[in-house]
Amino acid sequence: MKKLLKFTPLFLLVIGLSSCSSVRVASDYDREANFDTYKTFAFFKPGIDKAEINDIDKRRILRAIEAELMAKGMTKSENPDMLVSIFTKSNQRVDIYNNSWGAGAWGWGGFNRWGWGWGPGMGWGGNNVSTTTEGMLFIDFIDANKKELVWQGSGTGYLVTRNVDKKEARIKEFVSKTMEQFPPAQ
Repeated sequence: MKKLLKFTPLFLLVIGLSSCSSVRVASDYDREANFDTYKTFAFFKPGIDKAEINDIDKRRILRAIEAELMAKGMTKSENPDMLVSIFTKSNQRVDIYNNSWGAGAWGWGGFNRWGWGWGPGMGWGGNNVSTTTEGMLFIDFIDANKKELVWQGSGTGYLVTRNVDKKEARIKEFVSKTMEQFPPAQ
């Protein structure tokens, strides 16, 4: 039991860190669209201008999308087959953990015949409050001739805002993970 208690904080830390680094993705597409015909792309400025993020992050996202599409064999064009748009959402998540063990619990407390020590008594306590921002990035591909949405991917995960290098890496991860599902296997 002591060994289990000893490694519990480490286990929780590993679980917490691994859940923070993952990006959950989903995609949807028009089954009637022929994705083999899309060879060129351009960014859809009216849609991108509506995205509620700062211009620096918009450029980071667009550069990451461009790199992914070019790696898939597509080229940027002024007369594209496909238009690319983005939009974003974010949510504040507040988690409250009650760490109070209360009277009668095992913990540091209670004066016994050997002095203060581990044993029954008042446990340590208090609440820990954790606030994180979870963001969603939507990437839309629109048939340029028909002006119809043919594919949409979304990535959801925790955002990094303090370190520029980590933020840029996180944006690339969001785009890369989301774009793994394009083109869809038909």
